[in-house]
Amino acid sequence: MIQVTPQNAYNGPISKVPEWKRIQSEFFQRMGGDQQLRHLFELMPGTFFFLKDERSRMICASRAIQKRLGVASEAEIVGRTDYDFFPPSIADNFVRDDRKVMETGRALVNHVEIWYSEQRILDWFVTNKLPVFDKTGHPIGVMGTVHSYEGKKQELLPFSRVSTAIEYIRQHFRRTISINELAELSELSPRQLQRAFREAMGTGIHEFILKTRIESACHILQTTETPIAEIAKQHGFCDQSAFTKTFRRLTGVTPARFRKESVLRKPKL
Repeated sequence: MIQVTPQNAYNGPISKVPEWKRIQSEFFQRMGGDQQLRHLFELMPGTFFFLKDERSRMICASRAIQKRLGVASEAEIVGRTDYDFFPPSIADNFVRDDRKVMETGRALVNHVEIWYSEQRILDWFVTNKLPVFDKTGHPIGVMGTVHSYEGKKQELLPFSRVSTAIEYIRQHFRRTISINELAELSELSPRQLQRAFREAMGTGIHEFILKTRIESACHILQTTETPIAEIAKQHGFCDQSAFTKTFRRLTGVTPARFRKESVLRKPKL
């Protein structure tokens, strides 16, 4: 249940409650139980809503998220965590962000990270997370939204100092890209670019390039029968061993296992 925040709830003497706050608080209390406002997200195309408790367990999620996670109903996700649906390395990042939001009490806004696309392929998405408080002001969880990166990039990137570098990487990730090359395109020094990139994306440039390569490789593994060695070569890795090592570090499984599990997860028509 999404609790009313201290800003919306009041427990002091009635005589001190401003009229607007009293009206607001009374209405939220009348709503009770399940927070009905979350159903509004079902009507917003491309916006996925979720709510977790302080242990990062799912409390509720919009139907779009349920579909992305491969479940038939909300009952199948309540009490479960990201580790039940994502590779460990990706789930680690989600939970780390949850902890940071709860510990600082500050929202995480327009955070770009890997999530599942409609085809259940790992792709880039934009996440917003806000802390959820109980009536005493103690953090008890996080709530947030997920949007596709493609749908949000025009809104996000014009305000980012690293937009040129990000788009260049997404278009040329299969070949070797140097920091100096990206810095020149971005009209920043290499040091300025690296600092700005980490602040904007939450990761280093080299790691972003690797994640972009692996995201693309996931799609190829899931939709074709191209040999793994060839996929490694196509994505800029020196050999299959280096590709497998990076793939396992970022997804928690080998390319071969990912392909096998993707076939098993594929819905029957």
